[in-house]
Amino acid sequence: MLNWIWLGLIIVAVLYGGWHGTLVPGPDPAVQPGVTNAIGDYARSAVNLVIGLVGFMVFWLGVMQVAFDGGLRTVIARLIAPVTNRLFPDVPADHPAMGAMVMNMSSNILGMGNAATPFGLKAMKELARINRVPGVASDPMVLFLAINTSAITLLPPLGTIAIRLAAGSSDPFSIWIPTLIATTCSTVGAVAAFFALRRLPVFATPSPSLSRAPEASEGDETASLADDAPEEPPRDWDRVRSLLTCGVLVALFVVMGRDLASVAEGGTAGLIQRVAQAWLVPLLLLSLLLYGFAKGVDVYESAIVGAREGLDVAVRIVPYLVIILAAIGMLRASGAIDAGAALIDPYTRAVGVPAEVLPMALLRPLSGSGSFAIMNDIITAHGPDSFIGQLTSTLMGSTETTFYVLAVYLGAAGVRSGRHVLLACLAGDLCGFVGAVTACHWWFG
Repeated sequence: MLNWIWLGLIIVAVLYGGWHGTLVPGPDPAVQPGVTNAIGDYARSAVNLVIGLVGFMVFWLGVMQVAFDGGLRTVIARLIAPVTNRLFPDVPADHPAMGAMVMNMSSNILGMGNAATPFGLKAMKELARINRVPGVASDPMVLFLAINTSAITLLPPLGTIAIRLAAGSSDPFSIWIPTLIATTCSTVGAVAAFFALRRLPVFATPSPSLSRAPEASEGDETASLADDAPEEPPRDWDRVRSLLTCGVLVALFVVMGRDLASVAEGGTAGLIQRVAQAWLVPLLLLSLLLYGFAKGVDVYESAIVGAREGLDVAVRIVPYLVIILAAIGMLRASGAIDAGAALIDPYTRAVGVPAEVLPMALLRPLSGSGSFAIMNDIITAHGPDSFIGQLTSTLMGSTETTFYVLAVYLGAAGVRSGRHVLLACLAGDLCGFVGAVTACHWWFG
C-alpha cells in the first residue's frame, strides 16, 4: 500500500506542478519554492529532523530502560492479567501465548513499541499452535491484534514530543493527556467492534475439518510472567538505597507542595494547570529512575543500554524519513496539497477538523515513518503550538500503523484469512481520530 502511496505522491506532484507551472521556483521562492528544489530542501530537513530527535530519544529511552530493568513492565503485566484472562477465555492462563500477550500489552501501555514487537510476534506464533483452523485467524488472534493496533499509552509519546521540541514548542508535553484520551477511545472502539462483528455469520469461524489438539510450545523467557520477573532481592539488601529513595521522595513532595502553595489562590483549576505544565514531566522522570534505583538497578549503566537503543532507532528511520519527506515536499511545493485542503476545508471545519490534518489521519494507519514526516511538515508549516499542530501531534499517537502490524503479525502466524480483524482495527483508528479531535478541542480550547 505504501508503495502506491509514495509513487502516487510523486506522480501527482509532477503532473500538478507541470500543469500549474510550479516545477521551478517562482519570483518569490518562499511562496513558490518549486517541485525540483523541494526534493533537496526536504531531504535536508529530514536529516536535520533526525539530528534533533537523537538527543531526546537517547535520554528518555535510557530512563525507560532503568524502570524496565527494575521490573516495572512485569508489575504492569501482573496488574492487567485479570483483564486479559477474561478477554481471552479460550487461552489457558498458564499458556505461553497468554504470557507473551500480557508482556506485549504492558510494553505498549508504557509506550515502548519496539520492546512490544518481539512479544507480539511470539504471542501470534503461540496462538497459531492452539488454533484449530489453521490459516484462519481465531478469536483470540483477532482481539489481540485489535488491542495491539490501538493500545492505550499511559506514558508520553516520546517520538512525537521530540519532534515538537525540535520545532520549538513552548510546551512539547502538552499533548500527553489528549493522546491518552485518544488511545483510550481507540482501544474501546476496536474491542467493541471485535465483539460486535464476530456475531455476524460472514465472520464466523469455520468448523475445523480435522480437530487438532493444542501443541506443546517452545519454552523461552516469555513463556510465563514468572520467567520475566526480576529476582527477589535478599532480605538484607542495601538499606541505604531504600533510605535515599524515601528521602528524595519526601524532599520532592516538600518542594512540590511549596510550589503549588504559591498558586493556590487560583483554585483547583490553577493547581491542576500548574501540575500539568510544571510537574508531570519531572514527576515521571524521577518516578522511573527512583523505581529502578529502589529495585537495585545500576541506573547509569542501565540508562546507557537504553540510550543505545534510542540511537539505533534514530539511525534506522533516516532513510524512511528522507524518502517520504522528499515526496511530501514535492507535493506541497506543487500546490496540490493547498488546493485539496481548500476544496474540503468548508466541510471538515464544520465538524471541527481542519483540512490540513487529514493527510496525517489517512497515512497514520499505513506508515509510522511516513506519518512522522507528514507531522513534521504540518508542524513546520503551522507551528507546533497551533491547534493544527497540537491536533496533528495527538493524531500521531492515537493509533498504530494498522496495515503494517497486520501484515507482519498475521504473516508470522501463517494466517491467510483475518476474518474481521481489519474492520475491528479500522474501527479503532476511527474512534482514535474522533477521540483526538474531541480531546484537543476540550484540552486546548
